[in-house]
Amino acid sequence: MSVIAVERMSKVHSDIRGPLFVEANKMAAAGIPVLKLNTGNPGTFEFKMPASVREALLANVDGAVAYCDVKGMPAARQAICDYHRKNGLDLSMDRIFIGNGVSEIASMIATALFAPGDEILMPAPCYSLWTNQAYIAGAQPVLYICDEQSDWYPDMEDIRSKITDKTKAILLINPNNPTGAVYPLELLEQIVELAREKHLMIISDEIYDRLIMDDIPYTSVASIAKDIPVLTCNGLSKSHIICGFRCGWVAITGPEKEANEITEAIQKLAAMRLCGNALTQLVIPAAMADPESTREMLVPGGRLYEQRRATTEALDKIDGITYVKNRAAFYLFPKVDVKKFGITSDKQFALDVLHGTNVLFVPGSGFDWQQPDHFRIVMLPEPAEITAAMERIGKFLETYHA
Repeated sequence: MSVIAVERMSKVHSDIRGPLFVEANKMAAAGIPVLKLNTGNPGTFEFKMPASVREALLANVDGAVAYCDVKGMPAARQAICDYHRKNGLDLSMDRIFIGNGVSEIASMIATALFAPGDEILMPAPCYSLWTNQAYIAGAQPVLYICDEQSDWYPDMEDIRSKITDKTKAILLINPNNPTGAVYPLELLEQIVELAREKHLMIISDEIYDRLIMDDIPYTSVASIAKDIPVLTCNGLSKSHIICGFRCGWVAITGPEKEANEITEAIQKLAAMRLCGNALTQLVIPAAMADPESTREMLVPGGRLYEQRRATTEALDKIDGITYVKNRAAFYLFPKVDVKKFGITSDKQFALDVLHGTNVLFVPGSGFDWQQPDHFRIVMLPEPAEITAAMERIGKFLETYHA
């Protein structure tokens, strides 16, 4: 491996399945039961794919034998196009690429559009997929602050202060991972206006847009940014419980010239890998026509709603931990009182909790958060199990000091 490659990869980190995960696996291999709250993977917690998805897969499986269109099966892209049009996007199915999860889509975007020296504004905390892809492309992620005191909304003054002549794009993760925040229309309008003023494209990761609770209104940013290039990323992994299917896509909108250039660049990468997983694409039309199986998880009595209630009620009883209630997805990003517990390393804190409680979570630094005072909880176990886990953490913290 060349020196250049070593330097580029040295910044790449994947803490969700990093050293703490390896340690948890060693404990499990030694017969110690570990509750893994590191990965948003509903299928491992006995969530089942909807019947509509299963039936579509089994009835059409022979249609996935051959390579399909490099952009994706027409029926699947049309279903995606119809979905986004309902959300206000001015979109053609020819500007949709289906990939092997948003992970592959993010790689395509970064490879096609980021050049060495480019700066990409990204939220802090940030899902590390995006910062890693910037590093791999030789670009520089520039982190803008999301303010915990303002429901984890992006700080507009901080965003503006970090724009330079090297800035190429603004990344939004909305609904957000790891905070579960949902951004209001007024904030999105400010971000769009800033992108318009500074001639920046917007990349919007919206994979949790079907997992919003509490009747919070939602706006897809491309619907209010029709005069600037927007790449909207989405998928079915979480909303329809098929993480292993690797089902993600990107929808490209904006002025024709810029949209054409982006489409042509990504087309080259899509063609290189021949096609996305065809089995996945068979179920997209059925999944997009079945919002009810997702919605029933989000209302009182639904699993995600009740798991959030159980988690927050248990955390309320722990002295030294505070949180902002999530409004979407199944993540919580609590704050721990570092002075009270003498914490200087969030990684060491997470390791100590793992050894002391058999509960695995990801420290905030895994999401490019610069202070050692946060961690992410994946709220996917059944309410009784997640309650018991939070109670173990609370008991552990009663005598803990780093």
